[in-house]
Amino acid sequence: MLFFYIFILVLSFYVLAKVVDDYFVAALDQIAVKLKMSNDAAGATLMAVGSSAPELFVALFAVFRPGDHEAVGIGNIVGSALFNLLAIIGASAFVRKAVIAKQAVLRDLFFYAVAVILLLFTLIDGKVTYSESVLLIGIYVIYVLLVVKWRKIFNYKDPDDDVITEIKKSNSKPEKTFFQKLVKPIDYVINLFFPPIKYHIPVFFISIIFIAGISWLLVESAVQIARIAEISETIIALTVLAAGTSVPDLISSLIVSKQGRGGMAISNAVGSNIFDILIGLGLPFLLIIFFTGGTVSIHAENIEESVYFLLASILIVLFFFMINRWKVGKVFGSFLIFLYAAYLIWAIFNV
Repeated sequence: MLFFYIFILVLSFYVLAKVVDDYFVAALDQIAVKLKMSNDAAGATLMAVGSSAPELFVALFAVFRPGDHEAVGIGNIVGSALFNLLAIIGASAFVRKAVIAKQAVLRDLFFYAVAVILLLFTLIDGKVTYSESVLLIGIYVIYVLLVVKWRKIFNYKDPDDDVITEIKKSNSKPEKTFFQKLVKPIDYVINLFFPPIKYHIPVFFISIIFIAGISWLLVESAVQIARIAEISETIIALTVLAAGTSVPDLISSLIVSKQGRGGMAISNAVGSNIFDILIGLGLPFLLIIFFTGGTVSIHAENIEESVYFLLASILIVLFFFMINRWKVGKVFGSFLIFLYAAYLIWAIFNV
């Protein structure tokens, strides 16, 4: 049964990445165009929802699942935050050198640090109240409003604006890889459920149903693997589940990095983390408090150390941004990837 649940877990990761990248984010992009939203506003709201939807639904199912499985939801979000901050930014910097807008990075890292500090206090306290959950959501609303007005306030130029992407339509189709051939039957079945992307509203709602269902499978698989293998649910959430649910973020960040838009890749990774903590935790806790009343007790053992590591990582990333004069490259990327690998080794042996 252990191998069965591992198979379900791996399959769920692929289906999740396929649905999010090919349908959900594409539908959100069309909705943003229809609503005439600016790139900043769309990125901080619709795109953040798109790339972070898996973490949000995993947290929802973990919090509402009977048996005190909050550690799965919280661990997944903390682990995803570390993966995004270190592995995704590191991989994006390694792929291609970039110059980033310090005004946007300082804004995002500040709100990110605030979100992490609030999460830390919540874990130390061991419970979440109605006012705390509202505070988390409220700070995200403030963040979105600032994102919309940020360029007007500071009147700065984003280096990504000067990047000319040479992406042209071509009639020739690239040769399919072995992996693409292997998953072709899975892709065929998934595609049967979706209309053409021009029907973006139906695509959006079908994607939500898929993401919710896959997220439920991820939570159930993680709980069963932890039970059968007799290991902590926390370690599964911090490592395997976190990396798997962050696959959409990784793919989108690498794509824009190869196009020369490294600043966008970094903003996507950090912005998704802000959404994960403030909405991915604030909303599930608010809902469960609303339906049950009182407060939510958190049984998330050994996650505090990972949150401290996350907070330290923010400071390290900011420090290296500053000494490199807001330029990133292979050395910077390699260091962040090494740091994430070191965290994984520590987590496996200590959590």
